[in-house]
Amino acid sequence: MDTATHIAMGIGLTALATQDPAMAGTFGATATTLIIGSLIPDGDTVLKLKDNATYISHHRGITHSIPFTILWPILITFLIFTFFKGVEPLHIWMWAQLAVFLHVFVDIFNSYGTQALRPITNKWIQLSVINTFDPIIFIILCLGIVLWIIGVHPFIVFFPIIAILIIYYIIRFKMRSTIKKQALQTIQQEHHPIKIFVAPTMKFMEWRVAIQTDEYDYVGLARGRNVVFSDKVKRQGLTTDSLLWKVKGNKDIRTFLNFSSIYRWQTTDLGDGTTEIRLIDLRYLKNNHYSFVAIAHLTTDNIIDHSYIGWVFTEDKLQRKLYSH
Repeated sequence: MDTATHIAMGIGLTALATQDPAMAGTFGATATTLIIGSLIPDGDTVLKLKDNATYISHHRGITHSIPFTILWPILITFLIFTFFKGVEPLHIWMWAQLAVFLHVFVDIFNSYGTQALRPITNKWIQLSVINTFDPIIFIILCLGIVLWIIGVHPFIVFFPIIAILIIYYIIRFKMRSTIKKQALQTIQQEHHPIKIFVAPTMKFMEWRVAIQTDEYDYVGLARGRNVVFSDKVKRQGLTTDSLLWKVKGNKDIRTFLNFSSIYRWQTTDLGDGTTEIRLIDLRYLKNNHYSFVAIAHLTTDNIIDHSYIGWVFTEDKLQRKLYSH
């Protein structure tokens, strides 16, 4: 989820925690515990300061793993016990553990996903039923916070909200399943599907759809049950003599391959003895532009003189970023 929604969740948990007798007398400590707990797994965002490849490789990775889901609450408890007087460490730890767990848990429901089961498995868990920012969830949480602030008991406010959100998630799963079936029925008339990805957008009835078949990649949108594919491209095979093999060791390309769950690649002769190898994540098509890509320029001497990975929303900006690296 996005930062604003995680903060809203932290405030909602703060409201509930005020009903814990051990937490009721230390509101500052309570609010700090729950809000920090709701945000701290995303501390890896600072890796953006280094480079995109490092950030993409680690964001929602180890900081959302099982060991860190256990470690963060212990760290928060130590900090709260150090800076606040009269707190109950056991209760601080329990509420911090709940906040951290919920952060990691809700993040698995969007298309970015997390490595929540690391070190058992490094697989990215991407259930793709909730957009990174879901306006309906955010509005519901904000409404609950307002009701609590004006004096409504937090149990009366947030227990029904929890029930509503559970029902909402179930509805989203059913919607995704329906769209997936509809998309597959459309494609199976012509080709054999190999991989399908259905992901939500901020619009309740709109979903992104990407399907790889034995011959083509199909990418489009579903509005309601109506699936329209706006991009159809013949797949480029991957063999041991493909140019992609020559750039797989590059940091940006390697990061893309480890992160993207459905993609295609293409080559372009730039006319100066350089070949561009571009990897395109099929999950992120918007306004006829794929926003998440990785690019490497390979010379005739098999030297990579430029490479880039990241989210860029225009081709001009992408080229500027490529040559600035």
